[in-house]
Amino acid sequence: MKIVMLDSCTLGEGLDFSIFESLGEFVRFENTAYGEIYSRVCDADVIITNKCKLNAETLEGAESVKLICLAATGYDNVDCDYCRENGIGVANVVGYSTDSVAQVTVGIALELLMHLREYTDFVREGSYSESGVANRLVPTYFELSGKTWGIVGYGNIGKKVGEIAKAFGCNVIVNKREKIDGVECVSLDEMFERADIISVHTPLTEATRGMIGAELLSKMKKNAILVNTARGAVTDEVAVKDAVMLGKLAGFGTDVYSVEPFGIEHPFYEIKDFDNVCMTPHMAWGAFEARERCMAEIVENIRAFSNGIMRNRVEKN
Repeated sequence: MKIVMLDSCTLGEGLDFSIFESLGEFVRFENTAYGEIYSRVCDADVIITNKCKLNAETLEGAESVKLICLAATGYDNVDCDYCRENGIGVANVVGYSTDSVAQVTVGIALELLMHLREYTDFVREGSYSESGVANRLVPTYFELSGKTWGIVGYGNIGKKVGEIAKAFGCNVIVNKREKIDGVECVSLDEMFERADIISVHTPLTEATRGMIGAELLSKMKKNAILVNTARGAVTDEVAVKDAVMLGKLAGFGTDVYSVEPFGIEHPFYEIKDFDNVCMTPHMAWGAFEARERCMAEIVENIRAFSNGIMRNRVEKN
C-alpha cells in the first residue's frame, strides 16, 4: 500500500511522521500546489491531506486511489460526490481538536474583553515605569460573569465553549437546528439581539454560507463581540468589516477566513490593525496534543480501511 501525504507543513512542527511507515510505503510532501496533485497521487492507494483540493480534475485517472484521509474534521475541500461515484472512501478526523479550539475561542474573547495586549504593551514599552502611577485601568475591561454568551452551532466544540462560559458565570444561549433539553435554544435573530458575546462553531454548508451578514450584525448590542472559529465563509466578511469600521461591533475575533491566507484585497486586511480586532492564522485547532491526536486517528482510519472496516467515513453523507 502506497500512502502519500500532500501537505505535511500544515500540521506544524514536532510531529513524528514515521508512524505511517508501518502501514506501507510512505511518501511525504511538505506542500503541494494544485497543479502538482495528480502527478503525486496517480499511483497512490491512500492520500493524506489537510488543505489540498481533491476533485475530478485532480483525481481523474488516479485509479489506484481508494481512500482519502483528511487531517481535519471539515471535508469541504473534497468532492465527495466524485469520490462516491468512483469508489473512493473519504475519512475525516472527529473530536481531536475540541479542547484546542474551545481554548482559543475563549482566549480570543478574553483578549477582546480584557485588552491584555494594550496593557502588556504599556508595560513592555516602558510607559508604566515612566508613569509614576501604581496602576492603569485604561482601556476599560469587563468581567465575563453575568454576560450572555451565544453559541452558533452546538457540536463538540460549541458544547465545550458553553461549559467554559458557564464556569465563568455566563448565561449561555444556543442556536441549533434541533432543540435539546437543558439548553436554552433561540433563533439567530434573538441571539444577536441578546448576547454580549457570540462565538461561531457551525460547519460550512450551502445553508450556512454567509449566514452572518449585515442584517444579523445590525441587531447586536453596541458593546457586543463576535468570535468565529468555524469557517470564514460562514460570515459575510464585507459586512463584518463594515460593522467593525462603523463602530457597530465592540470587538471582532476570528481564526478563519474564506481565503487562507488572505491577501491585501481581502476585507479584513483593512481592519487587521484595529485595537478591537483579534485575528489569528487558523491555529485554533493546532495545540500540540490535538495534532498528535489527529495523526493517531488518521493511522486508525487507514488500519480500519485495510481491514475492511468503515471508520469516520463521510463520502456517503
